[in-house]
Amino acid sequence: MESFDFIIIGSGSAGSAMAHRLSEDGRHSVLVLEYGGTDAGPFIQMPSALSYPMNMSTYDWGFIAEPEPALGGRRLVTPRGKVIGGSSSINGMVYVRGHARDFDGWEEMGAKGWGFRHVLPYYKRMESSHGGEDDWRGTQGPLHITRGKLANPLYRAFVEAGRQAGYPVTEDYNGRRQEGFGAMEQTIWQGRRWSAANAYLRPALKRSNVKLTTRAFVRRIVIENRRATGVEYERGGEVLVAQARREVILAASAINSPKLLQLSGIGDAAHLKSLGIEPLRDLPGVGENLQDHLEVYFQMESLKPVSLLPALNLFAKGLIGLEWLLFKTGLGATNHFESCGFIRSSAGIEYPDIEYHFLPIAIRYDGRAAAKGHSFQVHVGPMRSKSRGFVKAKSREPREAPVIRFNYMSHPDDWTEFRAAMRLTREIFEQEALRPYKGREIQPGENLRSDAELDGFIRDHCESAFHPCGTCRMGAATDPMAVVDSECRVIGIDALRVADSSIMPRITNGNLNGPSIMIGEKASDHILGRDPLPPSNQEPWINPDWRTSQR
Repeated sequence: MESFDFIIIGSGSAGSAMAHRLSEDGRHSVLVLEYGGTDAGPFIQMPSALSYPMNMSTYDWGFIAEPEPALGGRRLVTPRGKVIGGSSSINGMVYVRGHARDFDGWEEMGAKGWGFRHVLPYYKRMESSHGGEDDWRGTQGPLHITRGKLANPLYRAFVEAGRQAGYPVTEDYNGRRQEGFGAMEQTIWQGRRWSAANAYLRPALKRSNVKLTTRAFVRRIVIENRRATGVEYERGGEVLVAQARREVILAASAINSPKLLQLSGIGDAAHLKSLGIEPLRDLPGVGENLQDHLEVYFQMESLKPVSLLPALNLFAKGLIGLEWLLFKTGLGATNHFESCGFIRSSAGIEYPDIEYHFLPIAIRYDGRAAAKGHSFQVHVGPMRSKSRGFVKAKSREPREAPVIRFNYMSHPDDWTEFRAAMRLTREIFEQEALRPYKGREIQPGENLRSDAELDGFIRDHCESAFHPCGTCRMGAATDPMAVVDSECRVIGIDALRVADSSIMPRITNGNLNGPSIMIGEKASDHILGRDPLPPSNQEPWINPDWRTSQR
């Protein structure tokens, strides 16, 4: 039986960051258990190939959510990375910190010490920002963050259309001011996907005190006298146990982290008993509070031949791939999400609740083109849905996928916000800057105007942005639905922590890779018993007229 100071379950965004930080001073041994295998090869490392790994069983757990009543019984896929680097190796490589008020909201919900002033120093510690705002961004961290070349004229036209519609232009939405339109940031460095594996795990593995075990399927956490003492996992047909001298740290995703707690006897006692699992700690919040972002693809024909359409034929793909393999340059070296926007859906909302990803081609995430001719699109959707779902182990059998129910669009406010997002998008597309390019509205279609028509389109066509979180919520130890305290410790169990997107009390504004890495960074200091980094006194920009003005 192998023994380590720390065992980290999952090599994803937070897990890789913790492997790096916990092993940094050479005093502690760290084992990282990952069910997936290598991230080598162009499907993962080439940024523009992003639609492939997310749709490959080699790299994806293959979860499918339960039928959604508000979406006509549709079942949406829930990709999670099953590979070194976890979901940071299969995501869209968009980098968003989240809005300052997101983290202040966490603190108000009981996550003491996780306000914006507390997390900003960790964002700075982790970043190597290329082109970000001075004093607001880190420049010496492991995570390289870059911007695209904006070579396609559609990128700048979209930002200018936002300005013409009355919104601000922000030089850095990850800096002082998120609200507005501007260049989108990418976790891409020197033409390669800069995943958590590349940024954190590979440097850590050069140290003698870090071990990575791949193809390790974790079955449960070993708990003795309310203390986590090790991890039981399967590898090569054998069931093995690794001992943790100090702590076990769960970083297995918002889907697998609650499932593993439940299989280990931690969760809602009645649910565990119904599966024949002996409850060791009754924590009814395990698996609850599931949140996600929904979006629709708002797609337009382009009147000018400037889109990425010529890059979609096999010959062009071959040339793009060859240039990338030889030089790490060209269209293969970008995720194509190079401009964006963050706006508020109405007056009285303090900070943005709608995000735009702009793309100079109308195409689905699975790589299927929506139009035969030139086109462009935005992904748009509300950021702070009030709907909540759950993740529950289906049985005692570790290999059985859990029940995932998001309850998408189950709150009436979600429909109001989504309709507003659709109408505001149309208004932006009507601006002078896009007029030379804007042709027919492919979808939703110009004939869909009424609330009922827009609702029907949303119901039939909305997609997950693949940002599940919240299922092991952080909060005060006195909160009956909290799962971990503000130092990521599982309440009532010693030597066990959870540190990944599952601990978010509420979903952040934007994509979750950045906040998940930040959680791993900050959790590392708590695990090592270090004083947190000194809080920042920097004040973010909030529209002074937010109470009375939508823009």
